Amino acid sequence: MRLVTVARPTGAPNRVAHEVTARAAHTLGVPGVVSYGPVPADPSSIVVPLLLSSAHDLPVPPLGPHPLIAAAQAARLVRAGARPGTPVVMVALGAQGPGIAAHLERAVELLAHSWTGPVELATLSGPGPRPEEVLRRRVAVSPYLLSPGADADRIRAVAQASGAVVVADVVGAHRFVADLVVRRFRLGAARSHAA
Repeated sequence: MRLVTVARPTGAPNRVAHEVTARAAHTLGVPGVVSYGPVPADPSSIVVPLLLSSAHDLPVPPLGPHPLIAAAQAARLVRAGARPGTPVVMVALGAQGPGIAAHLERAVELLAHSWTGPVELATLSGPGPRPEEVLRRRVAVSPYLLSPGADADRIRAVAQASGAVVVADVVGAHRFVADLVVRRFRLGAARSHAA
């Protein structure tokens, strides 16, 4: 068996995808590889998307929403200097498609539970309020993104211009993400053996 993680192509090597894949593969004791294209049709591969929202071309669910992702977001908020209970705006990319709104609302609920404070949603595109509409002083911002890049930079710039007190880093290669990949691999392997 081998672990194949699927990440969105960014035009540059995705450091987060490679770190998470390496950590999960090491824990599992299997080879691990990051794919940016079509999913390999290899019965010895267990595919785990490194995506927080669904991708229509993948037969397996995304990592989020999940309590471990929310816990990683809360840890990033604390590391950035936010105090537990500070109001948070979770900023996601947003997208069109079935179930996206429910998916993001669930991610907000999980973060609010993990953070033990109020969390509000903003999206960069698609349905939902824009960050500029909901950001105000004395809030912390949690990007609902796995990897840094242009979208994370945009979130940080908008948040800082709006007076947000803290802007957390993206979820990134947090150990909870690797733990979730390990869980998904084991679930996929169990299903593969049962079939």
